[in-house]
Amino acid sequence: MPKLLRVVFDSTVLVSAFLAEKQLSAKLLRHARQGAFILCSADLILAETRRVLLESPHIRRRYEFRDERVHDYIQGLRFVARLSADFPAVKGISRDPQDDMVLACGLAAQAHYLITRDKDLLSLDEYEGIGITSPEKFMALLRRTHDQQ
Repeated sequence: MPKLLRVVFDSTVLVSAFLAEKQLSAKLLRHARQGAFILCSADLILAETRRVLLESPHIRRRYEFRDERVHDYIQGLRFVARLSADFPAVKGISRDPQDDMVLACGLAAQAHYLITRDKDLLSLDEYEGIGITSPEKFMALLRRTHDQQ
């Protein structure tokens, strides 16, 4: 039996999964819940996801949802994901210093892939053996893997 992939979703993917339940990011999250791969995360990523959903004026104007739904979503992610806590020092890798925390989470989780829509992270393509890719490319990889089984 093949080893399950360890995958980190950054906050861009987690926010998209919350806001658009019929779109690709939400489908990927459902695959994680069904055991297609191991979702890894960290309190910092979940806190960023919560902050964006609750405090972004653009999101709050465009989407209607209750704050309790965000709380439930984050709690559900805590249940599904393996949370990492001990992070290696990662500094100055991404063009956006805020993204280094996501890379550190990937290292701590020994992730195979980091899934993101963040252009600064995507521009890296790979970091310390972790593939950095979009939800679309990761879904294609999952389909190929499934077809080969």
